[in-house]
Amino acid sequence: MKRLISSFLAALLLWALTMPSLHAAEALTLKPQRLSEHAWMVEGFSALGSQENHNFISNAGIIVGPDGVVLVDALGSPELARALLAAIKQLTDKPLRAVILTHYHADHVYGLQVLKAAGAKIIAQQVGREYLNSDTAAQRLKASIDQGLVEPDTRLVPADEWIGTDTPLTVAGLDLQLIPVGPAHTPEDLAVWLPADKLIFAGDIVFRGRVPFVGQADSRRWIASLDRLLTRPAAIVVPGHGPASTEALKDLLLTRDYLAYLRATMGRAARDMTPFDEAYAATDWSAWEHLPLFKQANRMNAYNTYLLMEHEGD
Repeated sequence: MKRLISSFLAALLLWALTMPSLHAAEALTLKPQRLSEHAWMVEGFSALGSQENHNFISNAGIIVGPDGVVLVDALGSPELARALLAAIKQLTDKPLRAVILTHYHADHVYGLQVLKAAGAKIIAQQVGREYLNSDTAAQRLKASIDQGLVEPDTRLVPADEWIGTDTPLTVAGLDLQLIPVGPAHTPEDLAVWLPADKLIFAGDIVFRGRVPFVGQADSRRWIASLDRLLTRPAAIVVPGHGPASTEALKDLLLTRDYLAYLRATMGRAARDMTPFDEAYAATDWSAWEHLPLFKQANRMNAYNTYLLMEHEGD
């Protein structure tokens, strides 16, 4: 089962890296959007990574406290990380203290080496070590280099501090709460709660304005993680992809409902032993087909969920 999913994911990766971009950045200048008293974000394109968009396809958060700056995620290349540092200098002259990773997927971590060299302490959920040291991570980095998405000297960078449970953190003069919410989108998913601003950096357990990438996710636990975040009195939710939300309930439920629909439809097909192609063609996707990346991601999401539901039924 694991070999089948791994082979499918490898094919997905090669396909994604060779797809043309839907958008192109005019120049590599990042423009932070202010979200609250202490927080900004830069928003990546709702597209697949390409040389034209500099692999700028995910979000990063910027938290400015009395004593420094904390970043949430590192973006998808060293080039982007340098642009992010330049953008921060337009906001403040305070030093960079830390980078908190929501997970170790490529589009969120390939800027780490630049940020570490700039003085940041890297913090991540401890389960991420398994992926970081895996053949999959090494192969994906090689593919990204070969496709020209990142520079040839790009490397994987481990965290300086690995956390395991809900962890209060005071950094840059602000109190944060680090909340492990995996396994969900990945085993090491981590959300960052900024109580002073009632703001959550949710990482890729929330996608806004586009179809999520489900991949090898544990969608059952992903739904449970979203339910857990819904208990926070959040005024603002920053997703891993897409614009920030001031309608937390609505936008967390969008991701949740999509996952639940995949599980219901593909789970029924798996139980009835309906062939995947037949089940996919018979499913009503009208609630989701208007979203960006539906054509690129939905069939793969459905197929992975079909395999997952077969396994859960064993």
